[in-house]
Amino acid sequence: MRNGFTDPDLNQFLADYVRCALWSSTDDNGIPLDRDYSPEDFSDEAWEQMRSDCEAFYLAYESAVLTNVSRAGHDLWLTRNRHGAGFWDGDWSEPYDKILTDAAHKMGECDLYVGDDEKIHIM
Repeated sequence: MRNGFTDPDLNQFLADYVRCALWSSTDDNGIPLDRDYSPEDFSDEAWEQMRSDCEAFYLAYESAVLTNVSRAGHDLWLTRNRHGAGFWDGDWSEPYDKILTDAAHKMGECDLYVGDDEKIHIM
């Protein structure tokens, strides 16, 4: 994955966030983006936004994230975008489930789309 971090846990967090974003997002024809696109297909601006969002969340909630780093990036994408799963659905113990859910909701939702340049952008 491009432009990674030196911290392996933060790299895992970002990679899982990006994979979940591709998996849960669709193109204009309803086809999941992960069928035809990869992390290398993000525009520079979208990549930097995702990287920045992940880094800020990870650093702010590192002690909680590290209790389940293998799920954290995935759950951040799902929770912030109010999908039917995420930090609140049972994989996280109290009080982390509520703390992380509230923090993700405060980030606001974001959607991916494929631009005319065939790059993935964030709305």
